[in-house]
Amino acid sequence: MALDDKCVEKIYHVKNRSLDHALNLNIASFEQMTFFSKNQPKYLEKLYNKFMPGSLTVILEANDRVPSLVNNGMSTVGFRMPDNQATLEILRQTGPMVGPSANLTGNPSPKTADDVLHDLNGLIAAVLKDDANISGVDSTIIDLTGEMPTILRQGALTLSQINEVIKG
Repeated sequence: MALDDKCVEKIYHVKNRSLDHALNLNIASFEQMTFFSKNQPKYLEKLYNKFMPGSLTVILEANDRVPSLVNNGMSTVGFRMPDNQATLEILRQTGPMVGPSANLTGNPSPKTADDVLHDLNGLIAAVLKDDANISGVDSTIIDLTGEMPTILRQGALTLSQINEVIKG
């Protein structure tokens, strides 16, 4: 869980990830996103309704409910809503969880459950196997904290797709 420092520390350790790289919050609802953020743009709900769950990671200003280990003192936090019904049900029951890719830091993003096990076997307790829902394409990361949306990582969604929803 994202609210349990020991769990978050373990994820950093398992991924061999330095503490200066923040983690996303995986969420199950718009309400969870707004509960852990502040100064949301007026068009946020439009983006949520169009692209979530899906391949979009949204960067917003963090509020003081975001555990410090999740964003490591940064003023922002990323939100991702996975497009997997089993994962969403778990998130509904547990609340937000940190959601990095399921690989060792620096390795390619996994495309199958076997890829996850190849990287993390012996380091994690289980894998939820649902290879049909793994696209192999990273999410688009978009920063919504400035005047204009800024893509930080191009993934499955383009800026023009995002702008079409914002302006529509």
